[in-house]
Amino acid sequence: MLHPMPSFGSFSLLIALALSAYTLFAGTLALFAIAKKRSLAISAEHLLETSRRAGLASFVVISCAAFALIWAAFTNDFSVDYILHHTNRALNPAYKFSALWSGQEGSLLLWAWLLAAYGFVLRLRHKVDVTLSAYASTILAAVQTFFLLLITFATHPFSIVPGGVPPADGFGLNPLLQYPEMVIHPPMLYLGYVGFSVPFAFALGALMMRYPGEKWIHITRRWTMVTWLFLTCGICLGMHWAYAVLGWGGYWGWDPVENASFLPWLTGTAFLHSVMMQEKRGMMKSWNVWLIFITFLLTILGTNLTRSGLVSSVHAFAQSSIGSWFTGFMVLTFAVCLFTFFYQRDHLRAENRLESLVSRESSFLFNNLVLLAACFTVLWGTLFPVLSEYVQGSKVTMGPPFFNRVAIPIGLFLILLTGIGPLLPWRSTSLRAVRRNFVLPCIAILVTAGALMFAGVRPWQDDEPTSGVYALLCFSLGAGVITAIVAEFLRGAAVVRAQTGKHLLASAFLLTRRNTRRYGGYLIHFGVVVMFIGLAGSAFNQSKEVEMGFGDSLQLGSLRIVCQSYSQDSNANYDTDYAILDVSRNGKAITRMTPERRFYTASQQTSTVVAIHSTLARDLYVVFMGRNPQTDRPIIKVFINPLVNWIWIGVGIIVFGTFIALTPPLTPATRRVEFHERSRIGGLPLLKEPLGTLGQAKAAAVESGHA
Repeated sequence: MLHPMPSFGSFSLLIALALSAYTLFAGTLALFAIAKKRSLAISAEHLLETSRRAGLASFVVISCAAFALIWAAFTNDFSVDYILHHTNRALNPAYKFSALWSGQEGSLLLWAWLLAAYGFVLRLRHKVDVTLSAYASTILAAVQTFFLLLITFATHPFSIVPGGVPPADGFGLNPLLQYPEMVIHPPMLYLGYVGFSVPFAFALGALMMRYPGEKWIHITRRWTMVTWLFLTCGICLGMHWAYAVLGWGGYWGWDPVENASFLPWLTGTAFLHSVMMQEKRGMMKSWNVWLIFITFLLTILGTNLTRSGLVSSVHAFAQSSIGSWFTGFMVLTFAVCLFTFFYQRDHLRAENRLESLVSRESSFLFNNLVLLAACFTVLWGTLFPVLSEYVQGSKVTMGPPFFNRVAIPIGLFLILLTGIGPLLPWRSTSLRAVRRNFVLPCIAILVTAGALMFAGVRPWQDDEPTSGVYALLCFSLGAGVITAIVAEFLRGAAVVRAQTGKHLLASAFLLTRRNTRRYGGYLIHFGVVVMFIGLAGSAFNQSKEVEMGFGDSLQLGSLRIVCQSYSQDSNANYDTDYAILDVSRNGKAITRMTPERRFYTASQQTSTVVAIHSTLARDLYVVFMGRNPQTDRPIIKVFINPLVNWIWIGVGIIVFGTFIALTPPLTPATRRVEFHERSRIGGLPLLKEPLGTLGQAKAAAVESGHA
């Protein structure tokens, strides 16, 4: 039987593989000829151009393959084995679209398509510096060729069902994936994963050709920040999905696949900080190259963990043989990076050395060391089951207590560095500057700690004081960092106000526009602190689980929950059993909540739909756990989770701050002289005095980050 769209998709993948292989071969041949100054039958520049055009065409062809798979989902073409196992006729159209990444084969096709899209933009945008962009294009083609080989020969998304006769309906999408955020969470996460291939390609290419200076960092800074933003949003969307769908009352359980996305985020964050050392002072060149190499390798490792079933996870797919493909690719990539580094290591000599431990350079160095310590800890705990099975023959799993015991102190130290780093100048600082910059934050820390203890937060009196002590430290350090950031804005805005005569808010806006990178970074730090405050609220969580019949009630904290009724409903996709609960405080009605339990007909699986009532102070989180098989009475579990909304607010601030940092700054005028009118006689100005030269110099220093 002829299957037109699956055949079209398979043919598109073969063409894409041929184009990517040509991009790799032609690019490598031309660059080798240029490097060795050898002549070819055709000019190396012409060969590079054909390589670039083949790379552009590969994006179009892979897009055709992705379209063919989506078309098969929307037309219920169950002759395609992948569509049969991940969709059904009654599935919501939005989730049919998300079927592209709901399984192993489709998600790898998404990986290849996004990589082709990044390569398409790179090849269109970076044509001025032909040699470096050609190296980056060729390296991306190598990565692209690997994924297309994997898709074509190991995990083919267009395989036809055995026998060629499809059933009347599909098996349906995993119920856990039938949630609005799952339409955007995986693509966002993959945009982060795949995007790190671009700075990796530029870094490796710059090292191969001994590219002068730090221009490759300037070229890739925006790429890296956008990629980091995608990865941050993808991780946080995953946290919210876990919170709203899985019904366990939490948002981060140190699951292996959660950890896999967190690892490149940690090293990518370290890279974004340490490249400033190379830009400003010509330091840490080798460190930066290896940071981006490791970040790329961790994205491949994360894809391997998720797609090969190497670790047990609610997020991971079934066991698969593709793990050996990824292992081989990672070993080959690491070998290329290691060989290139040692061959060209003299090109990475530092231009300056660390002059003082009390300086911005040292704060960046400590920041990097802490982030890498966190990365190693999470990586060790994630891979320990695999390593223990290999050594002992049995899997030993590292649970949340292990990760929390190490990660929480590291997180608190990072908060401290978040506040200290921006307040220190480059090279060295004086005792007077330290006193001026740190007095207010220290006062804020002490006042906040005292106020919280006065309000009743005394964790040493609890049965388990450790988490409460950590929360108290987090709140206090957070207050100090926020004070430091606000003080920096106000100090700079005051100088701009004196310079321009604008009011304070307008001066702060102008200050930010003149140095978007610096003040956008402050906003990102502010958002991170707000997130940490939300995370610290988990130390005060409460929960209760009871059987509730009609009219039954439960009391948790100051809230009273009363069961009004239970009901059932059904549609073509699932049957649902839900409760109607009224919530009140001190006799005053607050809200009505309807937690659900669904049974999906196609997949024969159940899932929960959590009811959440959120305020800035806390979330009321209610789960319909099912029915007691002995009594047939419904089981309701209720959580009170303080400050959870602060996590999502912090994410919003981080996104906003990143957009500010990505915005090009205002170009300062070559000469700026502002006049202040002193008095008038007879309606005419008597005297206008220009702002002093010292004031202008101070304003310029504040804007450039040296004040």
